[in-house]
Amino acid sequence: MVPSNLRYTEDHEWVRVEKDRVIVGITEYAQEELGDVVYVDLPAAGEKVKAKEAIASIESVKAVSDIFAPITGEVLEVNDDLQHSPELINQDPYEKGWIAEIEVTDPDELEKLISAKEYQKLIGEE
Repeated sequence: MVPSNLRYTEDHEWVRVEKDRVIVGITEYAQEELGDVVYVDLPAAGEKVKAKEAIASIESVKAVSDIFAPITGEVLEVNDDLQHSPELINQDPYEKGWIAEIEVTDPDELEKLISAKEYQKLIGEE
């Protein structure tokens, strides 16, 4: 499942653009590869982030994986529900399992994100 209204990174994050901010999470493909998520280390609200740098990590029964900022900006909000219910990433990665909301400081970076069609090619689901 690759929603067409989102943008993606090659590191398997999805990005929902909402004016001057983005909502970030991991894709269905990524959560399936990770297996059962047991812990999420979230960034702090107010934290400045740079594109392609780690902003969070997800621990699953299989591995620990970094989550990378898709764009440069400031973390406005994080999904605190993941602290008590990290399994939301497995159950609903595109809605309830979102990770962070980031204010966009360089809109040109949004052009570097890939489309749903390009992401499907990347994961072999075209």
